[in-house]
Amino acid sequence: MDAECSRLLPALCAVLADPRQLVADDTCLEKLLDWFKTVTEAESSLQLLQDHPCLMELLSHVLKPQDVSPRVLSFALRLVGVFAAQEDCFQYLQQGELLLGLFGETGALSWAAWSIPSVRSGWIQGLCSLAHHPSALHFLADSGAVDTIFSLQGDPSLFVASAASQLLVHILALSMQGGAPGSPVPEAAAWPVCAQKIVNHVEESLHSKATSQVTQALNVLTTTFGRCHNPWTGVLWERLSPPVARLFERDPIPATHSLMDLLLSVARSPVLNFAACGLWEMLAQTLSRLSPTQAGPLALGTLKLQNCPQELRTQAFRVLLQPLACILKATTQAPGPPGLLDGTAGSLLSVDALLSSKSACVGLLCQTLAHLEELQTLPQGPSPWPQVPLLQAAVTILRLCDGSADPSSSAGGRLCGALGGCVRVQRAALDFLGTLSLGTSPLELVLEVFAVLLKTLESPESSPMVLKKAFQATLRWLQSPHRTPSGSDLSPDALLFLGELFPILQKRLCSPCWEVRDSALEFLTHLIRHWGGQADFREALRSSEVPTLARQLLQDPESYVRASAVGAAGQLSSQGLQATPANQQGLLMDLMHILSTDSEGFPRRAVLRVFTEWLRDGHADVVRDTEWFVATVLQAVSRDLDWEVRVQGLELAQVFLVQAMGQPRLHCPYTVGLPGATSSRPHLEFLQTLCRLPLFEFAFCALLDCDRPVAQKACDLLLFLRDKTVSCSNPQEAGDSPNSASVEAALQRWREGEQAQPLGDLEPEAMLAILRSLDLEGLQGRLAKSSDHVEKSPQSLLQDMLATVGVLEENEADCY
Repeated sequence: MDAECSRLLPALCAVLADPRQLVADDTCLEKLLDWFKTVTEAESSLQLLQDHPCLMELLSHVLKPQDVSPRVLSFALRLVGVFAAQEDCFQYLQQGELLLGLFGETGALSWAAWSIPSVRSGWIQGLCSLAHHPSALHFLADSGAVDTIFSLQGDPSLFVASAASQLLVHILALSMQGGAPGSPVPEAAAWPVCAQKIVNHVEESLHSKATSQVTQALNVLTTTFGRCHNPWTGVLWERLSPPVARLFERDPIPATHSLMDLLLSVARSPVLNFAACGLWEMLAQTLSRLSPTQAGPLALGTLKLQNCPQELRTQAFRVLLQPLACILKATTQAPGPPGLLDGTAGSLLSVDALLSSKSACVGLLCQTLAHLEELQTLPQGPSPWPQVPLLQAAVTILRLCDGSADPSSSAGGRLCGALGGCVRVQRAALDFLGTLSLGTSPLELVLEVFAVLLKTLESPESSPMVLKKAFQATLRWLQSPHRTPSGSDLSPDALLFLGELFPILQKRLCSPCWEVRDSALEFLTHLIRHWGGQADFREALRSSEVPTLARQLLQDPESYVRASAVGAAGQLSSQGLQATPANQQGLLMDLMHILSTDSEGFPRRAVLRVFTEWLRDGHADVVRDTEWFVATVLQAVSRDLDWEVRVQGLELAQVFLVQAMGQPRLHCPYTVGLPGATSSRPHLEFLQTLCRLPLFEFAFCALLDCDRPVAQKACDLLLFLRDKTVSCSNPQEAGDSPNSASVEAALQRWREGEQAQPLGDLEPEAMLAILRSLDLEGLQGRLAKSSDHVEKSPQSLLQDMLATVGVLEENEADCY
């Protein structure tokens, strides 16, 4: 601990011990505790207490809890745990009976403040911190603290109850440390006292008739097997698996979710012999006993296991498929190849069970579709994957939702009534349908997919979110590697689909709902980016009104829509898909107008992204007069109040410099005649061009920007420019160049409005000299630090806490 903190600490301890003083908020105490943890990691806790008696005085004062505020009491309990984590300090504190008075059976439980959850939480955290050595285990066994932890498992505060269970696992793991590597694990009856006490308590709780106690025991075991991967966990499971198995004999099965979590946690353990301990049989029994809604998460977890037997994997997959098999059966469709959906017939979920309530039906279908979507992308997913029946089921569900299904059975009619217009199921089904595009499907089924997507996109009943999901699924099916002969070509059926899609897209671009217009524009942008160069696509797009409507939406009243319209119009222009060349040239001016005048930041940021892409790709309008383009953009950006716009403006400037100086092979009018890789000296004419542009002025201004990302980007830009021009100036000129202090002073005066330009009209030689004089590396290092790195020092924290003494609570300022 440094001298200044040592000087401030006695006053702070006096404030904390005085209940009349208003202590700083909980955030300050958390920061103070973190600082003590850092100090004790580097120093001896015992020496720290001996060198600073005020700390012992504070901790001893806490033994009179009526004289301490609850927040300070909680802080002190945790602080004692931090000090007592070192065994010599633990023994020192134990001599004065401080530990017994704080953590013993007759200590904290008798306090009036014990009724406050934060105090109980501090007590648990303090014990967790000190439980790191054998002396702590003896204390826990003799003080009655373990029994208190047992009672806190049922605490009304969920945070306290969870912390108590975590602490039991920590103590159990600590108790079982110390065995020689490779030595046999003793039977549970020969385990240390604390470990036996915890195991006996867990076993008793598993036999309890109270579901809450069973849940507590299962949670402790789940955490134990998730954290501890030592051989003794095999002995623990051998002892406790029989009472766990007997839970399945109860009706109803208690604590179902906790029980499933435990089985999966045990199944992921790297040290257990699953065949010998009967885990696979227990999982199979669980899957067969639970309802489909309950068993779904367990089935998904089972299928994710690396070493799961094939028979169990098949059973788990059938559990997941049951709801979809029920849908297909109710709508009189063949459930698919033998052994897949047909394999669920023996335990097929009935429509009556599926429709026990509308909410249960919706919840089960959404859960099933989400689980199958996750499985589709996993490398250890089921094989073979039933692509055709799953695709049929997804299409059928969407038709049930939009009312286009024509079920021939009463069960199908009931499903129509339950799912009609259900947005939740539609969204889940569209997500799953999009994922199924990764598989191989027959053409007739793909046409059904396109038909149901068109129906969803066209329906006036489709909500904005459903339409967004439908656009996303449509894009994925158009991009499907099994439908396109190459990465850039559309298949014939996809082109036919687009012919029907563009009129619908026109309609959606005119929707009164801004979310729909926005989704349609985003979809259009993706379409053009992927297939804007394909002749058939270009012809289909040009024959529609879509480009004209997208251009008109640049004037939309909603800023999000204007931003998306900027992106779409930029893509159309990049691909030469504007209606006429006049429109193409007019778009540049429209985007310049948006950049200069739009009141919202989203459209202006979108314009900068488009302009940067145009510059990078050599867009015709940019190449026509690059100097005017860059100068006009930077002039507008330099006045913008949005820091993201300024950062993007610096990115555009860097692209310009990279093309002109770093990569002469790229198409840029200023790269003509530049030296090749054999010379790093740019032409003097180019440097003169840079001086005419506001690029230097903009970059130098950005160095002093109050938004750190802007200053960082400007620093990177000037470092790049300096590195590329380092050989362009004569070292003998260094004596005539301005020094760093004068440059920074000039910049500061310019920022404060004292000059029209920061450095005046500069010649290339002067600009290069200024670049050399600035300590850009030092500035880069300072910018890399957080803005509050000075205020985060421990001295600042102690000073701030002392400065709040005596401030009335209603006048406190929450500066954290």
